[in-house]
This record gives sequence, structure tokens and C-alpha cells, in this order.
Amino acid sequence: MKKIFVGNLSYSATEAMLRSMFEAFGAVESVNIITDRDSGQPRGFAFVEMTNDSEAANAINGLNGKDLEGRTLNVNEARPKAERPGGGRKRW
Repeated sequence: MKKIFVGNLSYSATEAMLRSMFEAFGAVESVNIITDRDSGQPRGFAFVEMTNDSEAANAINGLNGKDLEGRTLNVNEARPKAERPGGGRKRW
């Protein structure tokens, strides 16, 4: 399973659009367009999970720099989530 970062997305891009683009390269496990927690508006990036690593690599190579609705996509392998310090609530 390979997780792929898709950046510089148009705010009107849909999960169905992304799924169909990536399915041209192989099986897609999931598509997740990231939205703002407060407003619910898209934040301009998404994550796609593909089941086969070589198909995922082909998708990254084939879609990075490609135009989608007037925006040049930034597609690469997702980096692991960074550890964030803290986690406790501030008490006033």
C-alpha cells in the first residue's frame, strides 16, 4: 500500500475526479480530499492510497506536473506525519 500526496488541487476537484485519474494507472484503495476543520472548504490537497507500489510509482511519474482544471498538480509519495510536541490544552 502506497500513500500519495496530491498538491495544488483546484478547490472544485472531487474525489471521483482524482479516483478516475489514478485508476488509469492501477487499483485505488482510497481518495481523501483534505478540508478545513472549521469551514469545511477544501484546502487544495489530497491523499490517494494505491494497493500496488509499482502502479503508484507509475501514477506519480505520470501525473506529477499534469494540469487539472488550470492548476499544475504536485504529485509525490506522502511523507510520514511529523511528530508534533505537546498535545495538552492550555489552561487559562
